[in-house]
Amino acid sequence: MRVQVRDGAVLGVRGDESHPANRGRLCSKGLALADTVRRDGARVLAAQWRANRADPLRDIGLEQALDLAADKLAGAIAAHGPDAVGFYLSGQLLTEDYAIFNKLARALAGTNNIDTNSRLCMSSAVSGYKRTLGADAPPACYEDLELADTVLIAGSNMAYAHPVLFRRLEAARASRPGMKVIVADPRRTDTAAFADLHLPLAPGSDVALFNAMLHVMLREGLVDHGYIARHTEGFETLRTRVEEYTPAAAQRICGVPAKDIVQAARWFGEAGAALSLYTMGLNQSVAGTDKNAALIHLHLATGQIGRPGAGPFSLTGQPNAMGGREAGGMATLLPGHRDPASPADRAEVAALWGVDSLPDAPGATALDMFDAVLAGHIKVLWIAATNPAQSLPDQARVRAALERAEFVIVQEAFAGTETLAYADLVLPAATWPEKSGTVTNSERRVSRVRAAIAPPGDAQPDWRLAQAVARRLAARIAPAKAALFGYRDESEVYAEHVRMTAGRDLDYSALDYDVLAQRGPQQWPYRQGEGTARLYADGVFPTPSGRARFVDVAWRPTAETVSAEFPLQLTTGRLRDHWHTMARTSLARALTQHVEEPWVSLHPEDMRRLKLEPGALTRLHTPRGSLVLPAQADDAVQPGHAFVPMHWGSGYMAGLGVNGLTHSAADPISRQPELKFSAARAEPAGLAWQAAGWLQGDAMALRARLAPWLRRFDYAVVLPAGADGVRLRLASRAAPGAALLDELADALTLGRADVAFDDPSRGYMRRVAGGQGGLRAFLLAGDLRAQDALLAWAAGGDAPAGIAALLMGRAAGAARSRTICVCNGVSEAAILGGIGRGCDLAALKATLGCGTGCGSCVPEIQSLLARRPAAHALA
Repeated sequence: MRVQVRDGAVLGVRGDESHPANRGRLCSKGLALADTVRRDGARVLAAQWRANRADPLRDIGLEQALDLAADKLAGAIAAHGPDAVGFYLSGQLLTEDYAIFNKLARALAGTNNIDTNSRLCMSSAVSGYKRTLGADAPPACYEDLELADTVLIAGSNMAYAHPVLFRRLEAARASRPGMKVIVADPRRTDTAAFADLHLPLAPGSDVALFNAMLHVMLREGLVDHGYIARHTEGFETLRTRVEEYTPAAAQRICGVPAKDIVQAARWFGEAGAALSLYTMGLNQSVAGTDKNAALIHLHLATGQIGRPGAGPFSLTGQPNAMGGREAGGMATLLPGHRDPASPADRAEVAALWGVDSLPDAPGATALDMFDAVLAGHIKVLWIAATNPAQSLPDQARVRAALERAEFVIVQEAFAGTETLAYADLVLPAATWPEKSGTVTNSERRVSRVRAAIAPPGDAQPDWRLAQAVARRLAARIAPAKAALFGYRDESEVYAEHVRMTAGRDLDYSALDYDVLAQRGPQQWPYRQGEGTARLYADGVFPTPSGRARFVDVAWRPTAETVSAEFPLQLTTGRLRDHWHTMARTSLARALTQHVEEPWVSLHPEDMRRLKLEPGALTRLHTPRGSLVLPAQADDAVQPGHAFVPMHWGSGYMAGLGVNGLTHSAADPISRQPELKFSAARAEPAGLAWQAAGWLQGDAMALRARLAPWLRRFDYAVVLPAGADGVRLRLASRAAPGAALLDELADALTLGRADVAFDDPSRGYMRRVAGGQGGLRAFLLAGDLRAQDALLAWAAGGDAPAGIAALLMGRAAGAARSRTICVCNGVSEAAILGGIGRGCDLAALKATLGCGTGCGSCVPEIQSLLARRPAAHALA
C-alpha cells in the first residue's frame, strides 16, 4: 500500500503498483483502511488497570503498567513455575514483534506456552506440508495463477476472502479460455459460481473426495509413476488405501455425483499444469492435516509440483501468519522452522540467543492454553493483537477460562474488542500504519512495512512493549538476561531473526533491510542474491530421505454428527467486507453497508419446513448453546445445511456471538479446531414484539453506551449504520412495560421527540427527532413499518414526506436498498434500475461505477444480471 499523509493524519490509501503481490490492487477492506485509522475513543490510547474484576478499567501511566505486567509474570513464575504463564499472539503482528515475544517466553520466562490465532486458520496447512513435503513451505507462487491449466480451489471462497488473487484468476481465465476451474465447497459461493465444475461436498468429507480422485487417476493412467519412483516414498500403502474410494463410494460419503468426481480427476490428471488453492474449509477440521495431505497427494502422484503453474498452494488468511511461523511464534515451532521437541534444535536456538538452554516441556497450543487457564495451571495470560473472547470456538468455555485466570494482560489497539472486558491490565499498542518491520505473505515473499504516522497517545509498537516488560521481568527473575533485550530499533530485531534462518530450508539470512529497500519484496529461500519463486523443482525435499512422503489417510467423520435433535449441518465463513472480529472493519462506514447484521442462511426447502418467512427471527441451537438470528432463504446452501458469517460477537449482539455455537474439537496433529462444522437445529424464535432504532453519532462510542441493552432482550443487535450512527434492534416474546420503553427512549435521546405516537399498553412507541436538517434519532417499538424509510433517511437520503402519516402506517415510505458496491456506494436498487434499462456489466460499470473499485462486487452484479431473462419471462 501507499499511504497519503498530511499533518500526521492518513488521508487515503492506494495499492502499490510496484509490489509483485497485488500490482496496485486492493480489496474493499484495503481501500477503506484510511477510514479505520482513528485517534479517538475507538483506540486504546493509554494503559489501563483494575485492581478487582468488578471494577471498571481506569487509565494509568505506561511505566506503571509495564511494572505491573512484570510483577505479575514474575510472581506466577516464582510461585508456580514457568508454565504458569502463557502468551497468546496473532498473525497480525509483524515478524519483529513475534521474535521478541518468542524470546521473552522461551529464553526468559522459560515456557513453551506461546501460540497464536494462526492456530485457528493455518496450523493444519503447516502440519500437512511438514507431513508430506518435509517443511512448512508453500511451493507455488502467485504467478502460477496465470500459468495453470487446471485450478482446484478447495474450501475457499476466494472471491470474498482473497479477492485480489481472485481478480488475477478471473483475468487469467479470460485470457486463457481453456483453463479449467474446479471448486470444492458445500455452498455455491461466488467462487463456486465462477467455476467450470462445482463439487458441493458434505462438510468434512474432503479426504474421501481427494482419495477418490486419486483412485480415478490410477485407474485411468493419469499418474506419473516415474516421478513417484524417483522422488517419493510410501505410495504403495496409499495405493492400497485408495482402492476402496471408488467414485461411487465417495459419492455416498461426500454427496458429490460420481461423474463429477471422475471429471475433476481427469481435468487435474490431464492438465499440463495443475494448481490447488485452499484455506479454512480444509484446515478448520478434526481431520485438517489429513485433508491437506490428501490434496497434496494429487500433486505428488502426478508430478505437479515445483514447476510453473503447478503445486499445492495454501493461502494464508492474516497478513503475517507466515512470518509468525518463521519466527517460531507457535508452541509447536522454534525460529527457522525448528522443532521444540528436538534437543538439537533447542540447543541450536539457545546458542543463537545466547542462553544455556530452552524449556523442553511441550507448550500449550491455543485451545489447550485456555483449557490450562480454566484448569488453574496457567495463572497469567498475555493476549496480544487478537480477540479470543469472540474468535475462539465454544465461547462459554473460553470466557469461563478468562474469568478463572488470576491475571489477564491484553495488548490491544482497538477499544471495542470483547476480550477487553476480561482484562486486568491493558497495554496500548500501535497498529497499521504506525509500525515498522516485515511481513511474509502466502508465496513466501518478505515485504518491508514502514510507519506512516506516529502512534497516538501512549501506544507503542508491540515489540517495544514486549521488550520493556522483558527487561523488567529479567530484573526480577534473571538479571543477567536483561542484556538479551537491548534492541534499539526493529532493524536489530530483524537482523537477529534472519540469522536464525541461515542454513535452513527458509534461509533468508542475506535479506537485510538494505536489500529489501534496494530490491523490493523477495521470496525465500533467498540465496546468492536471488529469491526463489517455486520450491522442489529438483525433486529433492527437506525430509531425511530427500523424498516427499505419501501418507496413509482415510476419511473419518466430523467430531459430531447430525441427529434427530440436531439435524442441520452448520458451517461458518467470511463476508466480503469484514475481517475476523470487525475490530477494525466496523469503523469504516462503507464496509458495514453491504451486510448490516448477522443472519443464518437456510435452503428455501428448510425455510418452508420450519415455517420461517425471510427475515424471521430464528433460534439456532447447537450442543454448546443457542443464538437468535434473522433467517435468510438461500439456495446456495444445500438442504439440511445452515451457514452463519463468523464476524459477530457479543460486542454487537445478544448472547455469546457466533462462536458460542461452534465446536472446539481439534485435529490431533495440528490442534486446529473444527470451526467449519457443528450439528444444529433451527426453530422459530417466537419473539412477537420487536423494536428498531437509530441514533446519530460516533458508532464506537454509541455501541459502548448501548451495550447494556444487548443483555436485556432475547434478540438484540447494536450495529454501525447510516451516514454516522448506530442501529439498535430488539425483540422479545412479549411487549415490555411502559417504564422500560421510556428507558429505551431515553437511551436513544428521544425523551423529547419532534414527532411521537405512543401506545404503551400495546408496547408501541414511535418517535422521530431531527437535527441540523437531517435525522438525529428514531425509535419504532411494536410497529416497524416505517423502519426502511427512516433508515434510508439516516443513510443520507431525502426526508420522507409526511412523517406523521408514515409512523401511523398511513403512508408508504421509500424502500431501502442495501449497498452492493461499497467502494463507490452503488445500491442494489440502482444496479437493478440499470439492468432494467438494458445495461450489461460493462454499461453498469461505465454509468454507475459499480465494480470499478476493488471488483469484489462483480460476481454479485453478474448474479443480478443472470436473473434478467427470468424477470422478462415473468413479465
